[in-house]
This record gives sequence, structure tokens and C-alpha cells, in this order.
Amino acid sequence: MSQEKSCVFCERTSDQVPLIGLEFRGTTLAICPQHMPVLIHDPGQLVGKMPGAENLSPADHKD
Repeated sequence: MSQEKSCVFCERTSDQVPLIGLEFRGTTLAICPQHMPVLIHDPGQLVGKMPGAENLSPADHKD
């Protein structure tokens, strides 16, 4: 029996929201479009939810 994929941040499944697949450290994960900005701009919020998130840096904006 396989585990249903869910957003690494909010844990909603593809029955509830679209999910975007990503691979990190050899593991396939999913994130919903609502939380993709968290991954890009504030990955520290993923610590404890995504292994290795503590080593990610936010996007460097040149605005």
C-alpha cells in the first residue's frame, strides 16, 4: 500500500489541491501552489516538515 502524496507544508492531498512534485536529497516530495512561495522566499518555515530545509537559503532578490 502506497502513502498518498501531500503538501509538505499544509499536508493537503491532491484530492484537495493541485500538487507540484519536487525531488530533494533523493526523496520525492510535493508542495501545493499556495505554499510554493514559502519554499522560494522563506524555506525556514519548512524546518521540521522537510528534511534538510534548515540548509536552504531564501531567494536573493535584487529589487
